[in-house]
Amino acid sequence: MNVTFSRRADYAIRAVLDIARAYGTGRRKTREIAAEMNIPPNYLSQILAVLVRHGILTAVAGQEGGYELARPPAAIRMLDVLEVFEGAPRIQRCLLRGIPCGSDGTCAVHDSWTDAQEALAARLANVTFEELAERDRALRAGRAG
Repeated sequence: MNVTFSRRADYAIRAVLDIARAYGTGRRKTREIAAEMNIPPNYLSQILAVLVRHGILTAVAGQEGGYELARPPAAIRMLDVLEVFEGAPRIQRCLLRGIPCGSDGTCAVHDSWTDAQEALAARLANVTFEELAERDRALRAGRAG
């Protein structure tokens, strides 16, 4: 099974993770985030602006400026960031009929697929950027577990 997110969502997760790793140490510059997380700087600027508009990040302009999390990393869930770029998980088209889901009743796959989407959303809602940053630090230190 292949579950993928858009490039924008992928870059947003990377950027928020980078900023979460630096939480409490000051603001992160776009160029630092881009270099560390391998994100094109021009594209990253657009993504960061969206995250600021949605209250995930704060931004300060100028020499001492940069980006910080708007809340502690324990209060920002992976689902919060994904929903900004992907929307809420939901069935859009009937898997069997190829028409908008629910427009003509449900199909045999509907309940199973809905359950799977709800399970994914629930899991992502329980993953915080504090956890992701801790896991990333452990992986970088060779303490995977």
